[in-house]
Amino acid sequence: MARLTPNGVAAALAGDTNLKPVVQIVELRGVNVNGAGVTRGERFRAVVSDGTTTSSALFAAQLSDHARSGALRRGSIVQLSEYVINDVGPRRIIVILNLEVLVSECEIIGNPTGLSETGFPNPNPTRVEQFNGAPQYGLMAGNSSNTTTKPSDNVPLFQNSMAGNSSNFATRSSDKVPVFQPTVQPSYRPAPNYKNHGAIMKNEAPARIIPISALNPYQGRWAIKARVTAKGDIRRYHNAKGDGKVFSFDLLDSDGGEIRVTCFNALVDRFYEVVEVGKVYVVSRGNLRPAQKNYNHLNNEWEILLENGSTVDLCPDEDSSIPTQRFDFRPINEIEDAQNNAILDIIGVVTSVNPCTTIQRKNGMETQKRTMNLKDMSGRSVEVTMWGDFCNREGSQLQEMVERGIFPVLAVKAGKVSDFSGKSVGTISSTQLFINPDSAEAHSLRQWFDSGGRDASTQSISRDITPGASRNEIRKTVAQIKDEGLGMGDKPDWITVKASVIFFKNESFCYTSCPNMIGDRQCNKKVTKSTSGNWTCDKCDREFEECDYRYLLQLQIQDHSGTAWVTAFQEAGQELLGCSARELYALKEREDPRFADTMLDCLFQEYLLRLKVKEESYGDERRVKNTVVKVEKVDPSGESKFLLDLISKSSVLH
Repeated sequence: MARLTPNGVAAALAGDTNLKPVVQIVELRGVNVNGAGVTRGERFRAVVSDGTTTSSALFAAQLSDHARSGALRRGSIVQLSEYVINDVGPRRIIVILNLEVLVSECEIIGNPTGLSETGFPNPNPTRVEQFNGAPQYGLMAGNSSNTTTKPSDNVPLFQNSMAGNSSNFATRSSDKVPVFQPTVQPSYRPAPNYKNHGAIMKNEAPARIIPISALNPYQGRWAIKARVTAKGDIRRYHNAKGDGKVFSFDLLDSDGGEIRVTCFNALVDRFYEVVEVGKVYVVSRGNLRPAQKNYNHLNNEWEILLENGSTVDLCPDEDSSIPTQRFDFRPINEIEDAQNNAILDIIGVVTSVNPCTTIQRKNGMETQKRTMNLKDMSGRSVEVTMWGDFCNREGSQLQEMVERGIFPVLAVKAGKVSDFSGKSVGTISSTQLFINPDSAEAHSLRQWFDSGGRDASTQSISRDITPGASRNEIRKTVAQIKDEGLGMGDKPDWITVKASVIFFKNESFCYTSCPNMIGDRQCNKKVTKSTSGNWTCDKCDREFEECDYRYLLQLQIQDHSGTAWVTAFQEAGQELLGCSARELYALKEREDPRFADTMLDCLFQEYLLRLKVKEESYGDERRVKNTVVKVEKVDPSGESKFLLDLISKSSVLH
C-alpha cells in the first residue's frame, strides 16, 4: 500500500511546490468550464487528502482523459509531480498539472479534515453527512441536494471563477493535527534602479520566478527570467474595431524553455523601445493564451499577452546561465522525410548564392526572392529560399562572402519545408538566420568543410538544376499550352516558353491604383477619379490627391509553333519595357515619341517567359488565361547549354 505524505497538503498549500506529495483523491467531480460565454470543455475538480487534511484541487485540461477513462477515481492514490497553488477568494486550491497514479482504487485512508481560510488545519471541522450510505470527505456539492449542512456549521466556500458557480464542501472531525511550517520559495523583488514603472497592485505579494515550462493559465502571480532571442517589427492592422498595432518578442530561460510575448497598441509604445535582443529581463503579470501555431512555432503550447499591469524589468547583470539561442538542428538528409510545411532548424555550409529577384505573389503584391544552397556532413544539400527583407539583409552579405571565396556556415532557425519538386526550405516571418554562429555544430561543420568537405560529393534533395535553366523550369512551346490542355486542372500550370512579343495593346497598358499603405504593403486596387478631383479607393474607403500607376499589358507572343495572348502585370511589365508604368504614362500624356520607341524596342526580341496558365471564368464563358510572372532575355550561352543537355538526354533515350 502506498504511504501518504504526512502534512503533504498543508505543505503544498503553503507554497512548497517541490514536495511532490503522495495524496489520495477522496472526491472527484466533472464540471463544464466556461469563459466569455463559451464552453471550453470538461474539467475535473477534486478533494485530495494526506490522511489527516484535505484541500480542494483542480485538474489541468491535459489530465481530463485520466478521469474520463477511470484511471483516476474516488480512492485513487497519486503522486503530484507538478502543481501550482492558486488563491481563490479567501482560500487556496491546488491546481494539478501532472501526476502519477500509484494505486487506482483504495479505501479512504485516515480521517481527513478540511483547512481553515488561512490554509492550515481547521480547529473546528464539520463532519460530512452520509451520501449513498457511505461517509463522504470533502464532497464538492455544487447544486446537489444530497449534501446537508446546518446553518451553524462552519463550512468553507470554494469559488471557482472559471466554472462560474460555487461549491460547498464539509469535512469530518479528527484528532488535533500539528501545524506544518514549510519553507516558502523566495519571491522576486526587482531592484529600484531598473524597476519598470508599471501598475502596482495594492497589498499584492511579489511574484516568484518560475521556469517558462511551468507557466500555465491556472496561475495567479508569476515571474519569469529570460533572454530575448528575437524581436519582431511593429505591425499595423485594421479590423472592425479600428486601427491597431502589435509586436512580439521571444524569450528563452536557463532551463531551455521558450515562449512568445505579444503587445498591442498602448503596450507597444510602452515596451517596444525597452526590449532589446540579447538582453535578460524579468517579465511578470500577463495573460496566458493558447499559442497561435500558424504564426508561433516555438515549442510551447502557450504565449503571453502583456496587460496594463504587466512589468518587463531589465536585469543589468549578464546571466551566463541563460543561452543566447536554442536550436534543434536536423541533418539535411532528414529533411527528405519531413512533412510539407514542417518548421525546423537546419545548419550547413553555404556553397552558392543566387542574385536577388523581384516576383509577384498570387495576391498581386511584389516581394524579393533569393535562393542559395546548403550542404552538411550527411552527404546531402538543400536549396534555401529567402523572402522579403532576408534577401537584402543576410542574403547580400552571404552573396558577397561566397563571391570572395568564403563559404560561411549558416544556421536557419524556424525554416519552413516545401515539397514542391523535391524538398527545400524557405524563410517565414519568424525565421532567424545566423551567419557563422558560435556553436559546437558550426565549429564542427567548419572543420569538416575546410579539411575536405568542400570537395565531398553531395546529392541535392531539391530538384536538380538543369544547366542554363531555372529551378523547377518546365519548358513548353506555345502550341503545347492548348494541345496538352494546360491550366484545365484544379491548380495552375507553371511553364516557361521561349518566344517573341509580336503585338501590344498600347491604348490600355496600365491602370490607376491606390497608393495607400496597409501595414508594410501597398493596396494597389484600382482607383477612380471623383467629382472632387481626388482619386477614390472603394476598398480603403478613402480619397487621395495622387494615384499610382501599375502595368496591365495585353501581349501577343509567338514561337515556331504558334501564337498566344498573355497578360503581364507590374513586375513583368517593368522587366519587359525597362521603365515604370508611371514613367511610360507620363511619356504618353506628353505625346513624347519615346513612348512609341519604348513599345517598339521590345518587339520581335526573344525572351524566356515564365507563365502561369489557369482556366478562369468570364461571365458564362470559361477560358484559359496566360499570365507572365517573369521575363528574362535569352542568354545565348545558357540556352546553348540547355539545348545540348536536351540533345544528350535524347541520345540516351534512343
